[in-house]
Amino acid sequence: MTHRTIVWFRGKDLRLTDHQPLAWALQRGEVIPVFVLDPYFFAEARARELPHRMQFLLESLTALSAELSSRGSRLIVVAGKSTELVPALADAWRADHVVAQRWVEPFARERDARIAAALGDRFRLFEGETLLPPGTLRTGSGKPYAVFSQFARSFRREAQVGVPLPAPKALPKVPEDVPGSTPQRDIPTLEALGLAPNPALQKGGERAANQRLRAFRLGPAAHYGTERDRMDHAGTSRLSADLKFGTLSVRQVWFELERAHGESESGQKFLSELLWREFAHSTLWDRPALLTEPFREGFAGFPWRTPQQVPALWEAWTAGKTGYPVVDAAARQLLTEGFVHNRARMIAASFLTKHLLIHYQAGEAHYMKYLTDGDWAQNNAGWQWSAGCGCDAQPYFRVFNPTLQGQRFDPEGDYVRRYVPELAQLPARYIHAPAEAPADVLRRADVTLGEGYPAPVVDHALARERFLELAKQHLKGAKE
Repeated sequence: MTHRTIVWFRGKDLRLTDHQPLAWALQRGEVIPVFVLDPYFFAEARARELPHRMQFLLESLTALSAELSSRGSRLIVVAGKSTELVPALADAWRADHVVAQRWVEPFARERDARIAAALGDRFRLFEGETLLPPGTLRTGSGKPYAVFSQFARSFRREAQVGVPLPAPKALPKVPEDVPGSTPQRDIPTLEALGLAPNPALQKGGERAANQRLRAFRLGPAAHYGTERDRMDHAGTSRLSADLKFGTLSVRQVWFELERAHGESESGQKFLSELLWREFAHSTLWDRPALLTEPFREGFAGFPWRTPQQVPALWEAWTAGKTGYPVVDAAARQLLTEGFVHNRARMIAASFLTKHLLIHYQAGEAHYMKYLTDGDWAQNNAGWQWSAGCGCDAQPYFRVFNPTLQGQRFDPEGDYVRRYVPELAQLPARYIHAPAEAPADVLRRADVTLGEGYPAPVVDHALARERFLELAKQHLKGAKE
């Protein structure tokens, strides 16, 4: 008996390779590929809050549509609230099933619960965002892991990562009675959403993603263990946006990198980073309140400042004008490229929360707005880690020195020169501490502190001591 299945592409699975809902539907007969322009993301006001992600998403969606058409099918794009529209489409198109890939975020789980209530067993969710279904790994007492190293050991001991599914070579035509009276929409343009294209962003789509994966596998992956922290080198995979939007499946990335580099220290280090991603998603699944409150209870009520309380400091940090070159380079890379090197992310996040005492949630939201790879679980985990209040966090008393971090991981200053060009003529000895440069060195480099480039907005040593004393007193009070 032939079944009719709606395959609901939802923005984290924009590919044909290793797409489990699509593979399941193909085994049962008729397939209707659908994408919903939900106002939760696609209303103009919402779209403007994620300009770089929206560009990558629309490019990936256009590429997906072309790949479906080249195989004999087509992507049906409709607009409306998913919770109302998807059940209505299933009824109107007489679909036996609606299948999709599971998301871990609490708002997505609520959406899926409402659709499941309307469709019953006609609605089926598949895995694919993570290597294991979230919530799979448990401690000996049956609790979620709170320490990454233990989680990673459990994964390597218990998990078996399957072989990724190949992309189908051909797809059945969409049935002639679909979409019927349901109005189809074109994939919107950035301009229609009130956004300007940014040519500096990575290109979206499964084909571009596979090119990046191949380039990493054949190049930087061999030296990832030593190069990953160098902000001035192209030593990372740059696959984060592909994993976020599912233009690559994490299973495909794991499979290819383990096969090519699994025996090497660098290969194992990269696989460990994929497990950090796994850990973040699993933790959010088990603790959905993490998007609104700290993991560590002792940090509840911590006296963070809001951007409104210290607008000048917030503006300096977001615009890249703090007087700390690495912090400023990270801020400007985010705004121009929709990406920040991970080491620079940690330095910038530590500076905002510990030097400026501004709430990590403000930084988290700012990054979520501009990151192309902005992922709720990953972004939250990174910010809470940097602030000292998260799962497996760095100790709160570890405060990054942005000058020393720059000198260590950008020794010649090339990262800073790229994003803070007003410092480009400074010699490497002073590029991470222009305030310490002699007057004649500044003059030759055409740098005027306080005019062309700002003096430091805070003193590192004083800011460090201020945070440590504040944290000590707050955590002491929390225990009592």
